[in-house]
Amino acid sequence: MQRIRLRYTKRGRLRFTSHRDFQRAFERALRRAEVPMAYSAGFTPHPKVSYANAAPTGTGSEAEYLEIALTASRDPETLRVLLDESLPPGLDVVDAVEARTSGLADRLTASVWELRLDGVDPADAERAVAAFTEAGTVEVQRMTKNGVRTFDARPAVVSLETQSAPADRPTDRPCAILRLVVRHVTPAVRPDDVLSGLRAVADLAPPVPAAVTRLAQGLLDEETGTVTDPLAPDREAAEALTAAPAAAATAPTPEGPA
Repeated sequence: MQRIRLRYTKRGRLRFTSHRDFQRAFERALRRAEVPMAYSAGFTPHPKVSYANAAPTGTGSEAEYLEIALTASRDPETLRVLLDESLPPGLDVVDAVEARTSGLADRLTASVWELRLDGVDPADAERAVAAFTEAGTVEVQRMTKNGVRTFDARPAVVSLETQSAPADRPTDRPCAILRLVVRHVTPAVRPDDVLSGLRAVADLAPPVPAAVTRLAQGLLDEETGTVTDPLAPDREAAEALTAAPAAAATAPTPEGPA
């Protein structure tokens, strides 16, 4: 059985699709692309697809991951193209590797998010960010199926900083852009929780909903605060397997006795 790991995006209006909507669209794409899927056992078999840490509905993403199991081997890049063509624009399959290591979900320990706050002056955002990062505790509330839950959002935030707005944006309307690196903890701290925290510590309230996009997710490097590519170990393992036969072919042959 071959396992393939895929990175896909949620862009534009497709950011409003729920995880269940994406599952249905992806299973249709598997059928259109005639992917030789492995299925679960039981009375209602399902394609063996493992989803990892999906982004919340309403947020865009450049870094969503899943893994599929196949009954026959396929070239990862060829499979990526077929699946990408079978999905609607906005749900784009942008990377594919054969799984040669274990624990993809274990390598998704942090995310990098971009938060665009239209109508917010960058100077006001910078003051709010400073208040958030200097705070020892930032309590926020979230409505759950069991009622309102209060928790501290501050420990999960690795970094929060303001960035310059793109040069092509209209200059007559203020826009603050924040870059957030957050650990994946329990309970999960989401971008909207951080926005609630900014409102709590600095009364920062954007006049329109923030446009939120996940830029990356992967293993957090604690020393640098960066998030690494979770598919890199699989690529490195594939390169090592490719390099081994080549090295053996070019190795000098030991001479026998005269």
